Amino acid sequence: MKKVFYSIILFVCFFTSSFAQEAVEKPAPPAGNASVGDYYGENVSDALMSKAISVGELQKDLKATSKIESVAVRGEVTNVCPKRGCWISVKTNDGASFFVKMKDYAFFVPTAVKGKNVVLEGSVERKVTSVEELKHYAKDAKKTKAEIDAINAPKEEIRFLASGIKVVN
Repeated sequence: MKKVFYSIILFVCFFTSSFAQEAVEKPAPPAGNASVGDYYGENVSDALMSKAISVGELQKDLKATSKIESVAVRGEVTNVCPKRGCWISVKTNDGASFFVKMKDYAFFVPTAVKGKNVVLEGSVERKVTSVEELKHYAKDAKKTKAEIDAINAPKEEIRFLASGIKVVN
């Protein structure tokens, strides 16, 4: 009898805790206008700002090596995660874009950063992104079901892990 009773209590606790976790809403992106001078994460120092390279230079450097540990890159934000502001895309010279995640998910950016010029500080690498991860980000970006279903192959791309992002002119 005790075993049945404890089993029921255990089941109820497990069942209610899973509902409680689902009920917790994920936070929205931070509010703000992403004005020139605003920064997210670590503030990008003036010394590093003056050494920031263009996206074109970054692409050229990544042809010679697969990873660069500490770099500052200047570019235009083309997309922002509408759910939390936990990733952005930055335009490349050929009109494509590369993906930027926030280091340790320690900070997020407002959706207002879309279309703004920024300097990113962090590390970058060429990486093969799985179909599952590509579909996850497409879903976050509110792509249509047809667009998500069309993703059927991994993709080699530039992936930036930002420790700081600063809005610039």
